[in-house]
Parts: sequence; C-alpha cells; structure tokens
Amino acid sequence: MISVDTSERLIETTRDLLWERGYVGTSPKAIQQRSGIGQGSMYHHFDGKPDLALAAITRTAEELRAQAEAELTGPGTAVERVAAYLRREREVLRGCPVGRLTQDPDVMADPTLRGPVQETFAWIRSRITDVLNEGRERGEVDAVLDPVATAATVVAVLQGGYVLARAAGSVEPFTQAIDGVLGLLTPRA
Repeated sequence: MISVDTSERLIETTRDLLWERGYVGTSPKAIQQRSGIGQGSMYHHFDGKPDLALAAITRTAEELRAQAEAELTGPGTAVERVAAYLRREREVLRGCPVGRLTQDPDVMADPTLRGPVQETFAWIRSRITDVLNEGRERGEVDAVLDPVATAATVVAVLQGGYVLARAAGSVEPFTQAIDGVLGLLTPRA
C-alpha cells in the first residue's frame, strides 16, 4: 500500500510541475522536494525523469480524454454536446495541461513523451468529428459542414483560446473564442 501511495504522489507531483514549469523545469530534485519523497524511493518506482514524466503525461492525457468522452456522449444535440465539452470548468489561465506540452521542445523532441500528447489531440478531433457526423445525420448541424475540418477548428479554437487568455491575463478572450466557434456551429433558422 505504501508503494502505491509513493508512486501516486510522484506521478501527481510530476503532473503539477509539468503543467507549471514544463519538462526542463521539472527536475528530479523539484519532484522530490514537492512530493516529500526521497531519491531512493523515486528511482525504486521509476527508471528516471523520462519514465516518471511519461507516467504523468499519460495520466493527464487519459483524464482529459475521460472528461471529454463524458461530455461528448452526454445528453443533447451535437452542438449541445460540443458546447458542454468546450464550456466545462477549466483552469483557463493555467492553460491546457496537454496543450501546454506542445510548447515544450523537450517533450516534442522525444517521440515517447510526445506520443500521449499526439494521441490525445487525434482522439479529441476524432470524437468531435463523430459527434458532428451524428449531428449532420440528425439535421442538427448544417449538412454542408465538413465534420473533420470543423473538429480540427474546434480544437484549434479551444487551444488558441487558452493562449489568448494567458496573454491577456483574463478568461474573457477564451470565452469569446468558445462563443464564436459555437455560434458558427449553431444552425441558422
């Protein structure tokens, strides 16, 4: 039981540090200090920083996909489900914990660390494409809408909204971006 708690604390601490500082700023010493776990225990559970970072990135990606899946399979029309995904509570000014990793050259240069990031964005685009296809079939979205391109646009607006909000120090640009893309998805009478 202690072993699982130690491993979990290390993963959770690394997740937080990666989100705050990126890969380079997440040193083994910083992980140990914040988690209160010594070097011996850390290296007992993980082969090193890359192994621990991979566990943390994978966990973050899995949680993001689970949250998105819950919203995208929830009740409502296609647009309402996409809106639920886009409007869920987020720490906007901290940025997306997965999206921020794309700005980290060390993560992007390592195919193993980049893998969960790449897979997560591909999965989200695919799931939104599925929802939009359903919406087209049900007449909930415009029949001329290209679900693949629109899903990519939705994800790009979400990630760009984070960037705009962080640059402004305000969630307002994020909210405007989300409202704007949802306005484009809403069928006109």
